[in-house]
Amino acid sequence: MADSVWCASLADGKTPDLGRGSVVGGTGISINAMRRIDRMVGVPLCFLMTIALKVLWKFHRRSPRPIRRILFIELSEMGSTILADPAMRKASQKTGAENYFVIFARNVDSLAVTGTVDRRNVFTIRTNSLWHVAVDAMAFLFWTRRHAIDTVVDFELFSRFTGLLTGLSGADRRIGFYRFNSEGLYRGDLLTHRVAYNPHIHIAKNFIALVNALLSDSASIPYSKEVIDDGEITLPIHPAPAMAQRAALSRIKSLVTVPNAARLRVVLINPNAGEMLPQRRWMPGRFVELARRILAAHDDVLVLITGAPHEREEAEKLAAQCGSNRCVAVAGSFALPELPALFSIATLMVTNDSGPAHFAAASGLPTIVLFGPETPELYKPLGNPTVIYAGLACSPCVSVSNHRKSACTDNICMKAIGVDQVFSAASGVLTRYSKPLDFSAARKGASAAPSLTVAKGGR
Repeated sequence: MADSVWCASLADGKTPDLGRGSVVGGTGISINAMRRIDRMVGVPLCFLMTIALKVLWKFHRRSPRPIRRILFIELSEMGSTILADPAMRKASQKTGAENYFVIFARNVDSLAVTGTVDRRNVFTIRTNSLWHVAVDAMAFLFWTRRHAIDTVVDFELFSRFTGLLTGLSGADRRIGFYRFNSEGLYRGDLLTHRVAYNPHIHIAKNFIALVNALLSDSASIPYSKEVIDDGEITLPIHPAPAMAQRAALSRIKSLVTVPNAARLRVVLINPNAGEMLPQRRWMPGRFVELARRILAAHDDVLVLITGAPHEREEAEKLAAQCGSNRCVAVAGSFALPELPALFSIATLMVTNDSGPAHFAAASGLPTIVLFGPETPELYKPLGNPTVIYAGLACSPCVSVSNHRKSACTDNICMKAIGVDQVFSAASGVLTRYSKPLDFSAARKGASAAPSLTVAKGGR
């Protein structure tokens, strides 16, 4: 699934240490520490708050306010803001309510990809330290009351922290996933609308189920006893504005030294994955081999290796191993809000199962996504990506019940994906589609950006 940050790429071809704890973005509270705190502190707090709030609600009953301001909670997963977009759009369309959102500060730029939530309606929580988390959590409780939030939809999968935020929000309607008879997923009884998480349908449909519970005319245990059609999880294409695309073209031009590069097609390679689940990484050496084969087979292709600023050095090593001036590292050259512009002028992206795959889906970029410890049946990007998945007996090894933490230290599920298989899929896309760069657009300030065309024989 989508990750909170892009993980450091490895250029030496060695398998990463998959068992170590990791620090989010290199600073702040580590993922493993967050999980421990959520379990050890969250469980007793949820128990105590359930008792306290049930007593309070018993003696301070009030009629629910009309649905006018809906707050959605999704803290730690950038790509989930894309996967949740159909649910948020349905909620606002059906109720006419204004959407609000709470998210970790480091992930807030992901909301700009679709623009479904006004930036002024977003509350952020810092994760630099436990002190910042505590201070911002208290500020959140005042913020929800100042904005008269009447409804909360918690998209997180059994997080005790978000369960507490939901219960203490002051909202009349509190919708989220409830464990019912499941073991080990306790987070109190603070919801008014309890929905059973379904591990057999796509996560975007699970998010729709939460909104359906809100829209239900009568109470039910559990809520959302209805079919969710595939058509409900479609994602509108959000191409970047022409001005942003021209800026991306200018930046690429400044980084590329290829003679006569004006009509090259861009293939993006994202060799990174999230620190939350490093087992999702395909082997760096295989990305290098894939890039070499694409460049050898297509002399009109420019390969750009993407990543975050702290991944620049490793991305440059990967590009150097490709042995071509048509393979360039652009890690750190594009900030997260600028990625839609890069995706809008590219022809193809090959990526691990990570946040950029979901951002690319929102931009309409043809994307090949490599899955291993998670299943594409639940987490593939919306739209029509090409998914490659070995489907080993041990995979998927992460789920809600283990809080998406795998014991695996040897990701055979990713090693089982061969370069031949990925290259074949990439060649198929490059044969069907053509979106050459047009540096003249950047130079002249043209109003139109390069458009995707389907090659002869394509569909």
